[in-house]
Amino acid sequence: MKWKIKKCPKDCTYTLKDICPICGTPTIIPHPARFSPVDKYVKYRIEIKKGIKLNC
Repeated sequence: MKWKIKKCPKDCTYTLKDICPICGTPTIIPHPARFSPVDKYVKYRIEIKKGIKLNC
């Protein structure tokens, strides 16, 4: 599924374009990544988020 709505990180406005019509900044997709209970990389994301080394 392709997301259509995008958000400008600079002025927090929503648009359908790749570049913000107000400030000209490239827009981003505001939706989070999909969640999967069988995630192979959860260990690494926790390490990055918390700044600790896990020995799992």
